[in-house]
Amino acid sequence: MIEILLADDETLIRDALAGLLGLEEDLHVVATAASGAAAVAAARTYRPDVAVLDLQMPDGDGVAAATQIHDEVPTCRTMIVTSHGRPGYLKRALAAGVSGFLPKTVSARALAEAVRQVHDGGRYVDPELAADAISAGESPLTPREADVLELAATGAPAEEIAQRAHLSPGTVRNYLSAAVTKLGAANRHEAVQVARRHGWI
Repeated sequence: MIEILLADDETLIRDALAGLLGLEEDLHVVATAASGAAAVAAARTYRPDVAVLDLQMPDGDGVAAATQIHDEVPTCRTMIVTSHGRPGYLKRALAAGVSGFLPKTVSARALAEAVRQVHDGGRYVDPELAADAISAGESPLTPREADVLELAATGAPAEEIAQRAHLSPGTVRNYLSAAVTKLGAANRHEAVQVARRHGWI
């Protein structure tokens, strides 16, 4: 029996996935969670074989939760199931040691097979997402440029971003200017859209 932890902040999706996976004779959902922090706590308590995590959750996204789970429950393998299948997210997940990455549009049968494959030590990455990630290439942004651009996504002025990032306003403007240039955008708002579309922030 493969014991599964299921984490998704949307109750309807979480319950539906638990119900569908529960129909499989060899799969058993032992715990559910609605946030990244709750997923880590549940993994600690239940020590499941596989954690199926939503990418975007409160209190730590799926990749951050997976990283912590790997540290605290090394026997638990992790998968990301998401409606945000952007190339940058896939690369970040794989770099963090996640073994499965698939969109929420997959069938229940495909998800069950992916869980089995990951449990058996394999990897499962949705072929379409993998192809997109390869064609998108690496992010041209440095980690600091990506951080500053993400803070700029709220429309905050450079002074406010500088305060939150512990930088000078001039440095913030330099990072934003570099990000805009690298992404071939007209301004920082367009740069945010380009970076988000690729999953680079």
